[in-house]
Amino acid sequence: MKTKLGILTLILFFGQISAQKVIASDSIVRRMMNAVRTDKSIKIDGIIDEEAWATASIANQFIEFQPANGKPESENQKSIVRVLYDDTGIYIGATLYDNEPDKIAKQLTERDVINNDDFFGVFVNGYNDKQQSYEFIVTAAGVQFDAKATNDNGEDETWNGIWYSAVKITDEGWNVEMKIPYFELRFPKDNIQKWGVNFFRNIQRQRKKIAWNHIDNTKGSSTLYDGILNGIENVRTPTRLSFTPYFSTYVNNFDGKTEMNVNGGMDLKYGINDAFTFDMTLVPDFGQANFDNSILNLTPFEQQFSEQRSFFMEGTELFSKGDMFYSRRVGGSPSVYPNVSENETMTDYPGKVKLFNAFKISGRTKKGLGIGIFNGVTEKMEATIQDNMTGQTRKETVEPWTNYNVLVFDQRFGGNSSITLVNTSTMRMGNFRDANATGLLWNIANKKNTYNYYGNLKGSWVKENGTTFGARGSIGLGKFSGNHRFEVNANAVDKNWDINDLGFSTLTNYGNHNAWYGYRILQPKGKLNNMYLNFNLNYYHRLEPFLNQKLIFNNNNSFTNKKFQSFGGGVEFTPYGEKDIYEPRIFGKHLNVPGYFDSWLFFESDSRKKLQYNVSIDYYAYDQKGRNQVIPSLYLRYRASDKLNLIWKFNPVFSNNEVGFAGRDGNQIYMGRRQRNTYENSVTGQYTFNNKMALSLAFRHYFSDVTYKQFYSLENDGSLNENTIYNPNLAGTYNSWNVDLRYSWWFAPGSQLTLLYRNATSNYLEVSRMRFKNNFNELFDTPMINNISLRITYFLDYNRIKNWF
Repeated sequence: MKTKLGILTLILFFGQISAQKVIASDSIVRRMMNAVRTDKSIKIDGIIDEEAWATASIANQFIEFQPANGKPESENQKSIVRVLYDDTGIYIGATLYDNEPDKIAKQLTERDVINNDDFFGVFVNGYNDKQQSYEFIVTAAGVQFDAKATNDNGEDETWNGIWYSAVKITDEGWNVEMKIPYFELRFPKDNIQKWGVNFFRNIQRQRKKIAWNHIDNTKGSSTLYDGILNGIENVRTPTRLSFTPYFSTYVNNFDGKTEMNVNGGMDLKYGINDAFTFDMTLVPDFGQANFDNSILNLTPFEQQFSEQRSFFMEGTELFSKGDMFYSRRVGGSPSVYPNVSENETMTDYPGKVKLFNAFKISGRTKKGLGIGIFNGVTEKMEATIQDNMTGQTRKETVEPWTNYNVLVFDQRFGGNSSITLVNTSTMRMGNFRDANATGLLWNIANKKNTYNYYGNLKGSWVKENGTTFGARGSIGLGKFSGNHRFEVNANAVDKNWDINDLGFSTLTNYGNHNAWYGYRILQPKGKLNNMYLNFNLNYYHRLEPFLNQKLIFNNNNSFTNKKFQSFGGGVEFTPYGEKDIYEPRIFGKHLNVPGYFDSWLFFESDSRKKLQYNVSIDYYAYDQKGRNQVIPSLYLRYRASDKLNLIWKFNPVFSNNEVGFAGRDGNQIYMGRRQRNTYENSVTGQYTFNNKMALSLAFRHYFSDVTYKQFYSLENDGSLNENTIYNPNLAGTYNSWNVDLRYSWWFAPGSQLTLLYRNATSNYLEVSRMRFKNNFNELFDTPMINNISLRITYFLDYNRIKNWF
């Protein structure tokens, strides 16, 4: 209590000195400042010399929130911010003093990337509801970063706005000028505006973060701690309509055949009103999306890939609620495999379904109601099948015309609470599978933002030869503030739960009960800047028929010292082993897995240094002779200059005597004891010419081989009996090779030219334990994809187009 009163008194004292008003709301002190209208032109050049800036009120006397929470900014690194506005947008001028300007960190990166940089940013919330803010950041190198910040999802970095900024390094520090057009903000149609706003600054060499309105890092999210911006009057949002046409051309060479194609299309964005935005992609082209990190997957579950397509990445914070929408389903793999007789061969099977078009509507009203609508349509896809006797071919539909829909209603209230309804549906033409899923979610925080109560109820309906209903639910309570924190929750998922037509789900037919306790130090103390200690207890059981699965204890700890080096480790063990109900891949069966003791250590060096290295080691010891798993990792990053940055990652995995699914004959399941070694090397590098132009390299080679030593029959009690008759050749070696060399040029706001060279191949061989040289010879004997593509996108604002005419 004394600490809180002390900080409050300090802020009030500062507020009186700087002529800034403060108000208290829900125990959070909120500073106030006024924006001043200007009729004079402001040149965005980083030089704050226009007369209008002298008339603006100031925001100053910032307060540190990391690492020393609540400490006033130092006098030799003070910050002064001014705000102006006109009929087109708001202007922000920041004078950021630094007594050692030659030490200002200013590494050049691509847009939306911050590395070793000082930076300045602003949070803007036009509805002043503490629910969602727009975040605009510029680094000392002049690189822009923008995001949407929400209480529950944090930063959505995929959102890209059109705004203007410039920086200038001076003898006293550095300056920032910004212009944020109104069409990138959301605010009510009121004559007198009252916005939530906060300014913040990062001083990289000291890893110090400070803010104008103090952000208490011990509880809540940063959007709860904004101040208030008054003074903006009689402004109107312009027509929010923009077009981003694209042109792309590709030259592909594979197995001696060269093809060329040309594409064109457009993205459209329209502001329906002050709160909601309509986004649409017409004739989409995702040929330059990043490659997927494919692996040799021996688990019973499909591999989940991250979204790489920009349309599905931007502005999706509402659609991610409840984890019921997996956008890779739209335009993913076909849903069925064709029927092929013994006398037929499939000569062509489409790897991907073509997206015809997609749109989304999203936004949030001034009363806190968020609404999200998504619709996507994919085209009919067919496989080609040839008759081996006659040579005739036929077509079979493997994916019909399909309509995907997502609907979200998210009501936020009380600063940090919400109730959400989510519905997804997949409708396929003809006698193909349809699906629907609905979820009700809640997350209720108390007024002090120290405790929350949360849970969900979800149902899935799949229509395929009848209708199947599945359900899942959870409930929990947690304390998420202060040094001592805890959480308890329970989850249940029945055997019919299935959202995989438009979502992603793996584990079913289980109940889970979890208890977590965490202790943390968020203020520098002794030799540490922070400390996190976490203890978890998890119990799992099968629902139908009931079966105790496993009990897991976990302890993980991390520390950061005054040199900003992070280190830690932990242990995890299953004292009674596990009854794995998924590896047998048949309902009602399970595999007895011996208990394990897992321990790990990690160390991360200071990221401010030219050379950064992170190392870790993870070791699983099973209660079975000769069975273990070793997972080391190495990360090296070398910053040769402010323009050149290189990263190497090496992630091997050595698994000895693991047991996994080998085959099935009716109800008889066979398991295999195997040795598996995996090596993953990746190199990324970037040379950034300036804050608008960069050349980047991404390379990944993944290699995994598996050797089976013994086969077993799985018994009904989960035990294994050695089987000398079942002896298939399941040895395998999988390689995946990808190289991307990309040149990017942001030649105008929202407009980009990208030239990409791509080299890729992969192979699977039914042998293992090959020599490294022989493995590479086999890999490079496999036909490789060589692709060169050029893509140009150009941003067109309706208001600018209108002025042309």
